[in-house]
Amino acid sequence: MLLTKDAFGKDFIWGVSTAAYQIEGAHNLDGKGLSIWDKFVRKKNKIFQNHHGEIACDHYNRYVDDLHLMYSLNIRNYRFSISWSRILPNGTGEINQAGIDFYNRLIDLSLELGITPWVTLYHWDLPLELEKKGGWVNRDIKDWFGEYVAICVRNFGDRVKNWMVLNEPTVFSAAGYFFGVHAPGRKGIDCFLAAAHHAALAQAHGARIIKALHPDATVGTTFSCSHVEPFTNREKDIIAAKKADVLLNRLFIEPLLGMGYPTKEIRVLRRIEKYIKPNDENNLKFDMDFIGIQNYTREIIRHSFFVPFLQAKIVTAKERKVEMTAMNWEVYPESMYHMLKKFQDYENIPPLIITENGAAFPDLPENERVHDPKRAQYMQDILQQVLRAKNEGVNVNGYFLWTFLDNFEWAEGYHPRFGLVYVNFRTQQRIIKSSGHWYADFIK
Repeated sequence: MLLTKDAFGKDFIWGVSTAAYQIEGAHNLDGKGLSIWDKFVRKKNKIFQNHHGEIACDHYNRYVDDLHLMYSLNIRNYRFSISWSRILPNGTGEINQAGIDFYNRLIDLSLELGITPWVTLYHWDLPLELEKKGGWVNRDIKDWFGEYVAICVRNFGDRVKNWMVLNEPTVFSAAGYFFGVHAPGRKGIDCFLAAAHHAALAQAHGARIIKALHPDATVGTTFSCSHVEPFTNREKDIIAAKKADVLLNRLFIEPLLGMGYPTKEIRVLRRIEKYIKPNDENNLKFDMDFIGIQNYTREIIRHSFFVPFLQAKIVTAKERKVEMTAMNWEVYPESMYHMLKKFQDYENIPPLIITENGAAFPDLPENERVHDPKRAQYMQDILQQVLRAKNEGVNVNGYFLWTFLDNFEWAEGYHPRFGLVYVNFRTQQRIIKSSGHWYADFIK
């Protein structure tokens, strides 16, 4: 199957994705309030080598050069997130005009360069003041989020047509409120279930607000997903894999589609019912214009008696001695094909867009150049799988690479580099990697 841009069709969308906390820096400048990540990075032994995102890529001050660099790489669609605490320092109440002004400048320059903005409203950086009131565990967050969404749409909706409500609710609810490895660092099944239900409510609520204020807007949301396989054909491993699939792939998409929560395979998930109030099941539903798929790898699952609630455990790529990225994720491009097919199988599923996909490899500059053939090969292999799915009838209409710039990768700090552009975090120098040049030529 010949891999060309034309093979995807003239209306296929090509872009890159970023997130505010991971690139902007300026964590306390121009009236911005603190987010849960601003606090979490200061906790001991939570982040690789105690890295933090207070400066990151300094995109807040360097966005003009960064957008011109993006333009030079033929990238005409830019997915970025808005920092909630830059708009509303306390999460609700008084608006920070300097924050509005920054995103106005970013949007205006993007449009001037012919780059279409795609805005993610929530990419994990909850205002710290709201976390003090319970954060996602507090049901009031649906209304706090609705207020923030309305402010963004009223200020930017005249120029921004494409919106994504949440970024990967499975990850921020589980990593932040169950395992405690991401901000805000809370733990426990009840924390997780409350956060998950309130995020699912906020997801549909936010989408309804966007459509009410701008009926012509294109509204979607994004889900992390991983192709799941059992370690062996033993029944226990097959059951364990089905449980992992519920958590990794089904927990948020199914209530959004009106199917309710997938509680059949995991008994403890039924405890989510204590957070469900009258009419919630209807309020979880919304007909999105698209669904964002974010896939990086597959997971191999085996039964484990000692894992509470699930009795399921990931068999790591390292254990299996397979090719890995710098995130210790298996390099398995077919996972993208399987996930596109899986989502397409849902009844009444809207069009799919790959809103994140990429790979981190050790990148070292040499004579002002960065040669990263593994990343370029990964991208080509992934796109072959996207084209395979598309040719088999999957309604997939776009691909946003993660990511434009090397950035702050949450608990992993600055160690994993996903960017098409190398960033020297000491000097803020940018160097286009060979994979960046490949992508630029491919999408030209």
